[in-house]
Parts: sequence; structure tokens; C-alpha cells
Amino acid sequence: MKKRDIIFGLAIALFLAIFLSPFASPHPDGLERVAEEKGFLERGEITQVVSSPIPNYAWPNIENEALATALAGLAGTLIVFAAGYGLAALVRHDRA
Repeated sequence: MKKRDIIFGLAIALFLAIFLSPFASPHPDGLERVAEEKGFLERGEITQVVSSPIPNYAWPNIENEALATALAGLAGTLIVFAAGYGLAALVRHDRA
């Protein structure tokens, strides 16, 4: 894969994460909604071992909810990209 294609794909992912993530539904997903309706949501709660750096998909300490969500999307996309790129580099190195 060409470097240009990788950068283009990353740019598209960043665009989606930054500009579309603030429009995500604030309502619970289907599984969480069913757990609420059936009354067993609290049984799935566990004690947190490590605190999340970006809790609830919003950058901490930023009052503007849309901006906090966009920054969380940006950070998450870059973290996943770096992990995937690093893993691909390791696999490519092993094959060489």
C-alpha cells in the first residue's frame, strides 16, 4: 500500500471522527436499553481497575460537549491508527 493511500485513509477517518462524532446519538444502544428495561443493567457494573483517559467518549474538562466529543474522536482515531500501523510494521518486518 502506498504512503499516499494510508494518509488519505487516515484523513478520511479523522474527518469522520472530528466532524460526525458530535452528532452521535446520546441514547443508549440496543443492548443497554434492553438491560435497563429488564432491570439488570446495574448487575453488569463492575469496579473500575483503571480509569479511562477519555471517559464517555468526551474529552475531560471541556465544557462544550460537541468539541469534547470531537477531540475524543480525534484522539481515539490517532491511537487506533498508531496501534494498527505499528502492528502492520511488525508483521511486515517478520515477513521480510
